[in-house]
Amino acid sequence: MKKPAFRIRDEIAKLQEQLKLAETREAERIGRIALKAGFGEIEIEEGELQATFEDVAKRFRGGEARSPGRNRVAGAGESSTPSPQNAAGAAQGRAGEA
Repeated sequence: MKKPAFRIRDEIAKLQEQLKLAETREAERIGRIALKAGFGEIEIEEGELQATFEDVAKRFRGGEARSPGRNRVAGAGESSTPSPQNAAGAAQGRAGEA
């Protein structure tokens, strides 16, 4: 039997509320982590901070991160290849995604 439109609308409203709550939990979690990492003390434009977060997300999804506004060259103590620890973390992140 097909569902009437009002029931579908009710289900959509419930799902939207669930999505809102899930996004709030995720934002609070990420915010706490960012504060612990010291992001609250850094003066940085929101757009640049968002680009940096996008780079981090891309790195853990297996893509290559870009440097916002400049090309970085690997310097002393910095490698252009990911460390085994970072590579393992990225692989775990991909394995958990479905």
